[in-house]
Amino acid sequence: MRRVVITGMGIYSCLGKNLQEVKESLYAGKSGIGIDPERTKYGYRSPLTGILERPQLKGKLDRRLRTGLAEEGEFAYVATEEALRNAAIDMEYLEGNEVGIFYGNDSSAKPVVEAHKTMEEKKDTMLLGSSAIFQSMNSTVTMNLSTIFKLRGVNMTISAACASGSHSIGLGFLFIRNGWQDVVVCGGAQEVNLYSMASFDALSAFSVRTDDPTKASRPFDAHRDGLVPSGGAATLILEEYEHAVRRGAPILAEVVGYGFSSNGGHISQPNNDGSYIAMSRALQDAGVKADEIDYINAHATSTPLGDMYEAMAIHKLFGSETPVSSTKSMTGHECWMAGASEIVYANLMMQHAFIAPNINFEQPDEYSAKLNIVARTKEQPIDMYLSNSFGFGGTNSALVVRKVK
Repeated sequence: MRRVVITGMGIYSCLGKNLQEVKESLYAGKSGIGIDPERTKYGYRSPLTGILERPQLKGKLDRRLRTGLAEEGEFAYVATEEALRNAAIDMEYLEGNEVGIFYGNDSSAKPVVEAHKTMEEKKDTMLLGSSAIFQSMNSTVTMNLSTIFKLRGVNMTISAACASGSHSIGLGFLFIRNGWQDVVVCGGAQEVNLYSMASFDALSAFSVRTDDPTKASRPFDAHRDGLVPSGGAATLILEEYEHAVRRGAPILAEVVGYGFSSNGGHISQPNNDGSYIAMSRALQDAGVKADEIDYINAHATSTPLGDMYEAMAIHKLFGSETPVSSTKSMTGHECWMAGASEIVYANLMMQHAFIAPNINFEQPDEYSAKLNIVARTKEQPIDMYLSNSFGFGGTNSALVVRKVK
């Protein structure tokens, strides 16, 4: 089987607008969560969210290309530009070689709402503008990025709830390993506008700890009361190892295992069996044992049931020694992007030999007490890690990544 390596990364999140800013936030345990007063006016139960501004693309992209980008597409463009630059891939290479794309995205709410408002007011579809359709489709990110960057390989959007970004990497990994592509752009994007998360708020899924927003996201803590929504985009360039070596690409890490499963149960409530199967399958695919994993980047979103079931599954498979943390304690839940951004976060930790803290972990519950949860930044080499991503409908994904040998 062909080896699959990561040769580029890019990130745009509430922790920073590029890799350097994000690395510094991770190391410092800095939260990117705040309050959006517009959510309260709109009728949200919780105004908490990850805080990030839309990138300024005027002067970087011409108007025709900009008009087709929804908010999450703008985030994805910035992340992908950084990842391609990081991978030493320029437009000449993209135009001369076949490059594919898998990108996770499971909503594009704002363009749909805005189109509906126009129709309610004007009663004329001709006033929607030609860009409305390209912004409102779930595949908005892949259709725009493939056009902007002249991508001519596989082109698919992965809509798998909060595991979308992780599954996109898993599929890119399989396509390259099986010889169907040499280079694939993979990632995940999440819009942060207030229209996008109202239905989550309706489930009472969000934390209402508004006295100190930076303490609201509390994965594994006994007093957690819900997740905090967030977003942005993360891109990784996956490449066949020999192909990367031949073109002199920087090799950042190697993807060695992908595991997946479906709970087959309640549409919104997780269980420990599905996550255990996904993690076990990822280890088996990588050909490694549980005690070879140096760090687990947990899915843990700060919900009572989700964190409990994941803690049970991790303990069953890994015991009590393997270091565990959830970067969602700092970022909130980046939803469709999370499975990709957390690979970027964990790779940054592996590159710089530290484990980012699970901030706000002050008191364990009976399940998290059995895990080795890293509550403060820890200087530690990481040779191989596992990253979990789970989502509504019971979709589960786990990835194993290691330093290149």
